[in-house]
Amino acid sequence: MMDTDLADAGLGDAEDDDFDAHEVPDADLPDHRYHDRELSWLAFNQRVLELAEDPSLPELERANFLAIFASNLDEFFMVRVAGLKRRILTGLAVPTNVGRAPTDVLSDISAEAHALQLRHADAWTNQVKPALSDAGIEITEWEDLTDPERDALGEYFQAQVFPVLMPLAVDPAHPFPYISGLSLNLAIRIRNARTGRQDFARLKVPPMLPRFVEVPGRGEILRFIRLEELIANHLDDLFPGMEVLDHHAFRLTRNEDVEIEEDESENLIQALEAELLRRRFGPPIRLEITDDMDDVTLELLIKELDITDQEVYRLPGPLDLRGLFDLARVDRPDLRYPPHLPTTAVAFQPGDSNERADVFKSIGRADVLVHHPYESFATSVQAFLDQAARDPHVLAIKLTLYRTSGDSPIVQALIDAAEAGKQVLALVEVKARFDEANNIVWARKLEKAGVHVVYGLVGLKTHCKLALVIREEDGVLRSYSHVGTGNYNPKTSRIYEDFGLFTADPQVGRDLTRLFNELSGYAIEKKFKRLLVAPRYLRKGLLRLIEQERRNAVEGRPARVRIKVNSMVDEQIIDALYRASMAGVKVEVWVRGICSLRGDLPGVSDNITVRSILGRYLEHSRIFAFDNDGDPIVYIGSADMMHRNLDRRVEALVRLSSPDHIEELHALFDLAMDPGTNSWHLTGNGVWERNADADGEPLVDLQDRTMTAVQSRRRKRTVR
Repeated sequence: MMDTDLADAGLGDAEDDDFDAHEVPDADLPDHRYHDRELSWLAFNQRVLELAEDPSLPELERANFLAIFASNLDEFFMVRVAGLKRRILTGLAVPTNVGRAPTDVLSDISAEAHALQLRHADAWTNQVKPALSDAGIEITEWEDLTDPERDALGEYFQAQVFPVLMPLAVDPAHPFPYISGLSLNLAIRIRNARTGRQDFARLKVPPMLPRFVEVPGRGEILRFIRLEELIANHLDDLFPGMEVLDHHAFRLTRNEDVEIEEDESENLIQALEAELLRRRFGPPIRLEITDDMDDVTLELLIKELDITDQEVYRLPGPLDLRGLFDLARVDRPDLRYPPHLPTTAVAFQPGDSNERADVFKSIGRADVLVHHPYESFATSVQAFLDQAARDPHVLAIKLTLYRTSGDSPIVQALIDAAEAGKQVLALVEVKARFDEANNIVWARKLEKAGVHVVYGLVGLKTHCKLALVIREEDGVLRSYSHVGTGNYNPKTSRIYEDFGLFTADPQVGRDLTRLFNELSGYAIEKKFKRLLVAPRYLRKGLLRLIEQERRNAVEGRPARVRIKVNSMVDEQIIDALYRASMAGVKVEVWVRGICSLRGDLPGVSDNITVRSILGRYLEHSRIFAFDNDGDPIVYIGSADMMHRNLDRRVEALVRLSSPDHIEELHALFDLAMDPGTNSWHLTGNGVWERNADADGEPLVDLQDRTMTAVQSRRRKRTVR
């Protein structure tokens, strides 16, 4: 089947509407066969925390993982916890994926999140902070400074900090101020020395200033003090004539998820801008306080913020350890991962003349599969679009933009192409969570340059990663396509692991043309040959492929399913994997984040193996591989196995046709599943156990090994 159309296999066209998972023989599946998705997410963030706790990792990388944990948890509260609370308050609460009431799940989340935040604080105070100090980077306290150091920091405070501080009093003439989400604040109790009256004041720690202020000195040890610690020791300057009785740090998390009601006529941009304004005033969902906060201050905050005791997180040590990202500016490469330099994919390397590679000629010879960040985004995706913008033979460029960087060369290439008179279509997803404001800015800039900007289909996010270039060659139009698993974002491409397929296959070009027509116009397209597209066909196509493996196993033929995703939640897909396992299919799932699939169900999941790999790069690619009785079928694309991806987003998977590419992905899977690879194994009750060393020796790091393999591949081919 390698060279036949997918339609011949019943996977690509409207015939998929006839496939129903319920037609599959009904296996006797147990009722409690899923892990709770929210608790599974917290288990994922625990794996991030375990990297910070790992003493074998470089010290600044451990600090970075603490910051990632904190940032992840913030988003979890702003979106997932906020969503649960909103459904409860509106009376629309429905049971979760494990059949529990949302109120019970909120209670479970609170207990687990409290425990994780305490563990997170302990990891900083008793593990990472001392390790940094031993390595020559000391985070110090005010009382440990010498008088000359305090004087020097006092001068810095007066010159750089004091002018931007805004203390806000709370008294009969001044109502309790608005506390913005994720801001770090000081709650201050003061007394008027003349009248004896006690009052409350709130002081926001300026987010635009460095969180860690370097202590002046010329010693070999770098010393820093937290900004809030510096401010707290200069409160007398802010309240002259007043006695500062007490001060405590606190931090509020608000509901910042965006809810947009779309209809056919409204201006989506205007609706989104209004919703972004509303987001700033979302209801509180978490209050973090230092463990030394007095009851009087806490009672005032609870009352004024209208928050419950369950939503209060009393923590030791500093709040908001996202501030550890600030340590990235420290010039200590010896405390970081050894550098990995991405190489140019072999197909895109220039010839002996050292001239710039002709990307179109390379793609025209054969499909090119690029693996980021091991292979360069700049010399592949960026070069593809840059050359398309400059090439006089290119007539049209079409691209989806879900997330991109603020100074994106991708956006600039589209602008250059439009200004050169080419037809350019940019499908900008303005509803990409937490990137909405940036995407609005770029959408308007593109429009001003003459790019045709559209916002996709009403009610659906456009999450697929697609680029199509139409080029005239000898009087014939030829299409050059790119289908990726990650965003067109040069910055994240250096830390996100992703695949991208470049192809001049006319069938993929026709598929993308039809899909772009559907997204930008009113075409209702039902025929795709090398693509599986959500929301209509992607789930059905995967279910059909899993079912075929089940049938092969029943008939005694070899059968295997391999899936790599960020999240595995969709019940229909999970049930299909259970049925396949029960029939003897070897099922291997490689998941980074949420996994609702269980591997501890006797007689049901005996043939299922689940692994998770976290490290210096964010594992982000999605791979779907099926043995297909010796004629492998492998897809890559943008879709996770979640309801939102399969039902409420436009997603696309592309089938690989090159045996070399298929072999490359299977070799990557072999390494991920190898017992000698550093990974987490899913065990009973949703517990993930880390498999990091054997007999005291570290196991293979998949990302290091992959980088080495890619670089050696380049050297071998270059030497020939």
